[in-house]
Amino acid sequence: MSDLKIPKTMGMIAGNGIYPETFARAARAAGVELIAAAAFTDETEPLLADLVDEIAWLRVGQLGKMAKFFKSNGITEAVMVGQIAPKNLFDLRPDLRLLKMLSKVKERNAETLFTAIADELEKDGVTLLPATTFLDDLLPGVGHVCGPALSERQEEDAAYGFRIAKETSRLDIGQTVIVKKGTVLAVEAFEGTNEAIKRGGMLGKGEAMMVKVSKPNQDFRFDVPVVGPATIEVAAESGVNAIIVEAQSTLLLGRDEVLRLCEAHQISVAARSD
Repeated sequence: MSDLKIPKTMGMIAGNGIYPETFARAARAAGVELIAAAAFTDETEPLLADLVDEIAWLRVGQLGKMAKFFKSNGITEAVMVGQIAPKNLFDLRPDLRLLKMLSKVKERNAETLFTAIADELEKDGVTLLPATTFLDDLLPGVGHVCGPALSERQEEDAAYGFRIAKETSRLDIGQTVIVKKGTVLAVEAFEGTNEAIKRGGMLGKGEAMMVKVSKPNQDFRFDVPVVGPATIEVAAESGVNAIIVEAQSTLLLGRDEVLRLCEAHQISVAARSD
């Protein structure tokens, strides 16, 4: 986003993990003067409060309160950073505004729900920017990223897994697959990436590979593929020894810790484009 005009104010819809913290630091470094974060109880890390100027703690489902919070702080641009646990997306206690929105959404998956939320916020003058805003340097290019170099067999699995993951993501099933020697061991669905890693790793007996891609025509305002230290830790515990991501489309968060963990556990990370 090198051609992005740096706004004076920026809103954040902050989920869990280190993504919100990473974004807040990057936005501040880029010159954003006021950061207002809509955070979620039992999801967002409390330390985010120390990195932003204004914060509102909401329940998942309080769309009206979020819109009012942004309006009161003069927010016209915002980003959606960090996941919301899948169970919370389907165990909502929606306010009246969200209830009205949900009544118009026929298919309830991450993309349709977040698109509808973006459309609602637009009505209040808040435009959602790409979730990679200020974070271009965290999108690895094609090639080896860290850990041991891939073997010839792993390169074959990487190409195979990439094709399969592109298909499952196109069908809106999931963006991650676990493979071993030309066999699909697990496909991510509602349970999320970490649980798919655990299932596939158990079957792979120490030789499984995780492949994570973006969706065809990915809406980078939300649901951007992310790999961070927690991903590496789950992979290590589950016997997954290689991680393949889509180049220029996957955020690598907590890079220094990722490098340390990959070295310690001998986990390969590489990026590819096909």
